[in-house]
Amino acid sequence: MAENNKNNNQTKIKMRGRNVNVFYGEKQALFDVNLDIEQNKVTSLIGPSGCGKSTFLRCLNRMNDTIDICRVSGQITLDDEDIYAKQIDVVELRARVGMVFQKPNPFPKSIYENVAYGPKIHGLANSKAEFDEIVVKSLRRAGLFEEVKDRLDEPGTSLSGGQQQRLCIARAIATRPEILLMDEPCSALDPIATAIIEELIDELREKYTIIIVTHSMQQAARVSQKTAFFHLGKLVEEGATEDIFTNPKNKKTQDYITGRIG
Repeated sequence: MAENNKNNNQTKIKMRGRNVNVFYGEKQALFDVNLDIEQNKVTSLIGPSGCGKSTFLRCLNRMNDTIDICRVSGQITLDDEDIYAKQIDVVELRARVGMVFQKPNPFPKSIYENVAYGPKIHGLANSKAEFDEIVVKSLRRAGLFEEVKDRLDEPGTSLSGGQQQRLCIARAIATRPEILLMDEPCSALDPIATAIIEELIDELREKYTIIIVTHSMQQAARVSQKTAFFHLGKLVEEGATEDIFTNPKNKKTQDYITGRIG
């Protein structure tokens, strides 16, 4: 099994989507998507609005389960285990596959409680000292600790937009996930906050596998090593980011990147 998990340059495939179809009631939103997600790399999902990239992202931690009319077929594996199998604990899956949303959404709690929330639910700490360690480490990893260390009891909502998004990243990594899903994490932020988050994404990939949906091709080019282009619910092309942007094989990809479709 381990052999199949490697490609030529010995990169481990962390998640694998095979023939993934998604339906909302009668309407099909994704068609036969096949995509490998490589460990400790940033994979960008790009494409016009409504092309299926966020729908695919939400399949990876079963967020689509929360939509009654949504049905997913095909197979998605995490470390070769089918995440849609009956015995999978979805709460546990979402601890392993963390998510950061488009708009920063801190809980109406203190900065400390925002980060400690996940570890409490999942029983990852037993004492105040252990919670303190998780909170400090997560805030440090999210590049936020120095800015908030004297105000951990203040509400998370008192922070600026960019700080709130980093707090949400700290909250996501506090449950010790292996994968971070980011759904347009910078679209509500100014250019300076965006630059800070992009730098952070680059640091985080040493420890996490990251999948980011972005409407900004410049961002995809800056932060990712792999890019997948979606159009009308289909995965048109995927490959090394540099190749997708400088030498795409598919005319649709070329048209999107040069601004002819969007």
